[in-house]
Amino acid sequence: MDGWQRAFVLHGRPYSETSLMLDLFTESHGRIKALAKGARSRRSQLKGCLQPFTPLLVRWGGKGGVKTLRGAEAVSLALPLSGITLYSGLYVNEVLSRVLEDETPYSSLFFDYLACIQQLAGDSGSPERTLRRFELALLEHLGYGIDFLHCAGSGEPVSDTMTYRYREEKGFIASLVIDRHSFTGRDLTALSSRDFPDEETLRSAKRFTRMALKPYLGGKPLKSRELFRQFIPRRPSADADGE
Repeated sequence: MDGWQRAFVLHGRPYSETSLMLDLFTESHGRIKALAKGARSRRSQLKGCLQPFTPLLVRWGGKGGVKTLRGAEAVSLALPLSGITLYSGLYVNEVLSRVLEDETPYSSLFFDYLACIQQLAGDSGSPERTLRRFELALLEHLGYGIDFLHCAGSGEPVSDTMTYRYREEKGFIASLVIDRHSFTGRDLTALSSRDFPDEETLRSAKRFTRMALKPYLGGKPLKSRELFRQFIPRRPSADADGE
């Protein structure tokens, strides 16, 4: 690749004694795997900047599935995530690593990701609304088109007082059955606008994004959820990606 490109490290792991294998999310090439040779050595200038949540300029070379990192520069200091916002950021990074195909452009999603982690870094309260908005944006970029505002059965506009049952690949159909796949018309309006005025609509949004992302994530548990459960006491209002 010629020139520099904006990027973030989604995940890095040791490779050999001195190198790093990286998952990078880049502005124009989407997710790429890159080998940062010598990045773990004592004299490496890359050692401090190849960290998650640090805005980078990168360039790489190679034609195979794993590129070779040719250079990386930090554009600014790492965005300050800690505690619940750190675990929320790790969750977002892991989801992207799992669902994005290699070298598929997602330029608009790159900026949705940037906005998400900036909001997490600047938010002293619950990250729930930020996470739900990002998940809905991600689903849209993945081609998951769904009409929240019309009944898939009749085509009629949804009513706040009606209950609708979600059917995968079809949408929301009016139903008298109330279960974990059921949503009120008010819930669906909130999902459409990505604006959640209260805890009820926020919980419904979490239920929906869990269901919609499951086919993309597969059955393997997310490590970020396990870390969250291990290190942060469970609180109903402070669950980074919820249960």
